[in-house]
Amino acid sequence: MTRDNLAIVVKGYPRLSETFIAQEILGIQQANIPYRIVSLRHPTDKKRHPIHKRITGDVDYLPEYVYQEPMRVLRSWWKARKLRGYRRAVNIWWQDYRRDRTPNRARRFVQAIVMAAELPDDVTRIYAHFLHTPASVARYCAIIRGLPWSCSAHAKDIYTSADWDMREKLRDMDWLVTCTQANVSYLRDLAEDRSKVHLLYHGLDFSRFPEQLPEREMRDGSNPDKPVTILSVGRLVGKKGYDDLLRALAKLPKDLAWRFVHIGGGSADKYRKLAVDLGVSDRCEWQGARDQQEVIAACQTADLFVLASRIQKDGDRDGLPNVLMEAQLCGLAAVSTAISAIPELIDDGVNGLLVEQRDSDALATALQSLITDPKRRAEMGRQGNEIVRRDFSFYRGMKDLAHRFGVSDKEYENAIADKPSRLEPSETSAAQ
Repeated sequence: MTRDNLAIVVKGYPRLSETFIAQEILGIQQANIPYRIVSLRHPTDKKRHPIHKRITGDVDYLPEYVYQEPMRVLRSWWKARKLRGYRRAVNIWWQDYRRDRTPNRARRFVQAIVMAAELPDDVTRIYAHFLHTPASVARYCAIIRGLPWSCSAHAKDIYTSADWDMREKLRDMDWLVTCTQANVSYLRDLAEDRSKVHLLYHGLDFSRFPEQLPEREMRDGSNPDKPVTILSVGRLVGKKGYDDLLRALAKLPKDLAWRFVHIGGGSADKYRKLAVDLGVSDRCEWQGARDQQEVIAACQTADLFVLASRIQKDGDRDGLPNVLMEAQLCGLAAVSTAISAIPELIDDGVNGLLVEQRDSDALATALQSLITDPKRRAEMGRQGNEIVRRDFSFYRGMKDLAHRFGVSDKEYENAIADKPSRLEPSETSAAQ
């Protein structure tokens, strides 16, 4: 097998909310697959996770806007226009632009020109994370340079993209992997060649987590001095449904002892105000963005995990949130919604409870039933830990991905055997 030399196209690098991408890049590095990262944007997060420090590949930042680096763009165009695939790429981009007359579409073609001009000659494959803008840059660049390309699709990038755009990208790429069975079914219905679309769960590196589940007190909400801690980890954005969750919390019996802890980036102002309006602000703790060590510590000490995911009007939604898998691996029962791929992890009544999205009454009922039943919570947490360890191993998926990049199973096993795969507890994912 011929091993690929990759150019990995991402929207931004590094990002606190995309540790699943960082985990995969580290896995590629551990498998001895040559790579470099090509980022459409410079980082905006003030912090970096420890896992980013272990990623040693080169990072190329493309110009975000033409006016910022006009001479770089001009030099790149002068070089790229002489490449064999340039004229075909221009024709394809123009067809796309006629259907999507946005500055974003124009900007991505300029970035593709710069990438095509500056990409080292030893790169043999372009691999994009996300099917929207990163895949557009990857596609145009691949055509200009005459390179094969592939893609990893996730959630928002699928359900907010135009069908025609995804169909044509699927037609041009070699293969696509996506992280849920729901996504596989959706994308296969769009693809001319259904065999191009494959399931690849992100999974977790279990060495990041203690092997033994923590011993939790059997709190049942009856003692005000020992309230049941309800944890949620996620960005404060619409698709996470935190307004639905707050309304559900407000519907819980007044004499039930609980506290809500939120970890994640974004502005909490409107949620703080809603909590005040609903009369539950004294029970809510908004911790903001936290490093990964603090996230895993919170999962170890909480009693119950909740994520009220929902589908937005523009189609944006979660796929299979890593935080749900992490909470389960820490032995937390989960309450969530029956959308997207969440039912692929949470088996209603077995390792958690599922309710319909945007239904605060049902969410309150589910929360109350588990707050008051610590034995059931413990059993669900134990079941969840077993399910994640059985079905959601990062290395199982990474082995398959490495094979797609030209690494045999034996080569992969040998490559990771002599490397320290254990990551620090601080390298578990932060709020998504």
